Amino acid sequence: MKYTWRFDEKAFKQFKEEIGRPVHKRIIEWLDSHIEGSDDPRKWGKSFQGTLGTCWWYRVGSRILADIQDHVLLWSL
Repeated sequence: MKYTWRFDEKAFKQFKEEIGRPVHKRIIEWLDSHIEGSDDPRKWGKSFQGTLGTCWWYRVGSRILADIQDHVLLWSL
């Protein structure tokens, strides 16, 4: 099964308000080329240890925090 990605509500609000347009473009392009349609998005990131054990982070200029759920990578800043 292939994965897709989406923002949670809080992450989308932060993305729109706190991140500039050039960074928007770089992040969206990276997510579309690496996560969208991927068989395993974990290969691109690193898992958190401890209380955030189900979360993964990705370096795309800065860090992206994500939760992988049932073939959807949920970006949650």
